[in-house]
Formats: sequence, C-alpha cells, structure tokens
Amino acid sequence: MLRLFLKEHAAFMVFQAVLVAFITILYWLDGFRNMDTAIYSFVISILLTSAFLGARYIKRYRYYRKISETPVSMEHMLQKEGRSPEQIQNDLYLHKLYKVYQNEAQALYAAQSRHLQFMNQWVHQMKTPISVIQLLLQNPDELDKNSVSEEIERLKASLDTVLMNARLDTFEQDMQIEKVNLHSLAREIITENKRLFISKQVYPVIEVDENFVAATDRKWMKFVLGQLITNAVKYTFEKDKKVYITASCHNSHMNLSISDEGIGIPSTDLARVTKAFFTGENGRKTAESTGMGLYIAKEVCERLGHELTIESAVGQGTTISILFSNQDTVS
Repeated sequence: MLRLFLKEHAAFMVFQAVLVAFITILYWLDGFRNMDTAIYSFVISILLTSAFLGARYIKRYRYYRKISETPVSMEHMLQKEGRSPEQIQNDLYLHKLYKVYQNEAQALYAAQSRHLQFMNQWVHQMKTPISVIQLLLQNPDELDKNSVSEEIERLKASLDTVLMNARLDTFEQDMQIEKVNLHSLAREIITENKRLFISKQVYPVIEVDENFVAATDRKWMKFVLGQLITNAVKYTFEKDKKVYITASCHNSHMNLSISDEGIGIPSTDLARVTKAFFTGENGRKTAESTGMGLYIAKEVCERLGHELTIESAVGQGTTISILFSNQDTVS
C-alpha cells in the first residue's frame, strides 16, 4: 500500500523538490545568500510536505487496503471505503458498474436457461416422430410414404425452430432488410405447408394485394409467418374451416393478418402466449406445443421494428396481426 501511495504521489514530490530548488536559486541570485536560512527553509519544506503526505496516506489507508486485497466476490466492490470526493465518486461508479454487471449476468443466465429448457423439450418431442417412423418401417405391409413424409416435415419444422432460436442471440449479424412482396411470400409459405392443410382439411385464403411490399428481413419474416400459419391450422380441429391471410395499407402503415376459425385463445392466456415456454390451456390439447413459436415470432418482430398483436375469442378463432410502419404499397 505504501509503495502504491508513493507511486501515485511521485510526481507531486518531484514538483515540490523542483519548486523549493527554484525559490532557493531565485533568492540566491537576488543576493540573499544566507546558508542557514536556505537550509532552514529547505528543512521546513520537507517537514511540511512529509506531514501533508503522511496525513493524506492515513486518510487513504482504508481505500488503499481495499484495492490492494484480492477480492473473493463481486460484492467486494460494494464496500464504501472512500473519504475524499474522488474516492466517493469512484465508489459510486463501481456500484453502477456492478449493477450493469448484474443485469448482463442475469440476461446471460436467462438466455442459457431458455436454451437449455428449450433443447430439453425439443429432444423429448423429437422422440415422437422418430418413434412413428420406426413403427412404420417395422410394418410388414407396404410403407406409407405419406405418413413418413409427414413425420419428416415435423422434424424439419422443429429443426428450423431450434436454429432460429439459436440465431436470436446473433440476430443483428444475421439480419438483412430488403423489400419483400407479401403476396408472393404468403403463397410460398402456403405451398410449403400444403401437406399440413390437406391433412387437417383446412383451406387457406390469401387476400393480399400483389403490389404490397414491406421492408423487412425475408428469411426471418418467412419463419414468423410460417409459425403463425401452422399454429392457425394446428389449433383448428374442425374440418372444412379456413385460414385467412389478409393485408391492408393506411397512411403508409401496412397491416398483415393471419386469421383462423379455430378454438381461440382463452382470455386468461392471451397476455402470456408470447412468453417463452408458455403453452396455456390450448397447448395441453396437443403434444406438439413447445411454447416457443409465438415467443420467437414476437422477439423477431420487435427486433425488426414491427408490431405484433393478438386478438382472440374462444370458439371463434384467433387473429394475429403484424404492423409494418412507413411502408410502400407498390414494388
């Protein structure tokens, strides 16, 4: 601690020595050449400087001891040992820095916990399609290719969800904003999910102007719309129902909606369906629910600057809308 103190005040001691030497030489050149007075002045200067430094060291002793010890935990920085204005301000700075550290550590821990929980659920759910495929292969009769294809599609969809969830942490690096034609994007998603529509006997209706374009990331928005459309079909249990994909534009604000005629979302669950791993009452009706689809969709929309809203009534269906602000209507 003493060595640290001397290093910190080395420049001050050198300055004091130079100052005393300068004054002594100045008096000597001016004709005051009494050696006793010069020696007396020099000794008094040393004593006063030493007393000042000694008092300053005693005042800063606890602070030097704190910063010289090896900390055993992050809470060590919360000890208030400062006495001078500079030390007090430094303590306040360390407290603020500790809060920043806590927030970042909690965010990292939450992200790791979310990834771990999601992976555990995903691995558990992947056992179902794999088991179904194994049973189909063991069947001595002719292999049902349609059933195998359906299970493979489920595996692919789940893999896409895992990959997108992992990429959320590096979203800004993976994002690429471009003008996307909403009509062609909707048709592309419907085509990719036609097997799901056929198996559920639900029919898609696209009511999107062919000239409507939105500034967004095509890959991420395709994933979001795919999640919303598959959810709409998955929670429509009655046959011959429809899923509507509509778009409207007003004052350069474009609204894209996916509406279904399914079972709807209970009002008690509506505010929580976009939370991670929340499955709610409807999620318990299907073993495929992970509680991550709407969560990722909400996260992606927020990071892209789009607003996602959900309206639903039990027994009447659900409408999920994405608002694109400041958009063009003609590509």
